[in-house]
Amino acid sequence: MAETITAQRLAGRDKPELDLSTADWQSGGQGAGDVQIAFVEGFIAMRNAATPGSPLIFNPAEWRAFVLNARNGAFDLT
Repeated sequence: MAETITAQRLAGRDKPELDLSTADWQSGGQGAGDVQIAFVEGFIAMRNAATPGSPLIFNPAEWRAFVLNARNGAFDLT
């Protein structure tokens, strides 16, 4: 079954329909709860490896903001 993302709204911007059926998902670790990312058609898709479901789709500017904030500790648990 092909995994297709339909157009969705994120922060007021339309995301294109992306076919993720052949995406090359990359993971940073070996655990079942790993976060995976794939670069598809100029966008970045992110999902939970244990429950892939519908991934989040980022454009390059959104992805850069996410990564920079993660590096700066914006999402650290206290």
